[in-house]
Amino acid sequence: MKEELAVANKLLLLILGKRKRLRVTGPSMIPLLQPGEEILFDPKAYRHSFPLIGDVVVAQHPYQGKQIVKRVALVLEDGSCFLEGDNPNASTDSRSYGFIPLSKIIGRVTCKFP
Repeated sequence: MKEELAVANKLLLLILGKRKRLRVTGPSMIPLLQPGEEILFDPKAYRHSFPLIGDVVVAQHPYQGKQIVKRVALVLEDGSCFLEGDNPNASTDSRSYGFIPLSKIIGRVTCKFP
């Protein structure tokens, strides 16, 4: 019953537009997130604050038109983030493309969607 309520709450947040849904496509966040899993993220999470080190975020890739899921490893005073995948051998991240400006951080991942 408790698990069903948690799923219902996630669905309600999605329906109300307070969360957005995204399917993970690559192995960069293994073991936390597997390819094919879906996540919910809060697109308003950073309206009034900067990301925190350790946050898992959805961001706009700096050179491609796709969204990426990475972990915040470092935050500069202007809110720019150094993003890394949890699986460094299979991740293209800030080690390749540098800091991501706050304007390209789309939201904070809040949960996996069953």
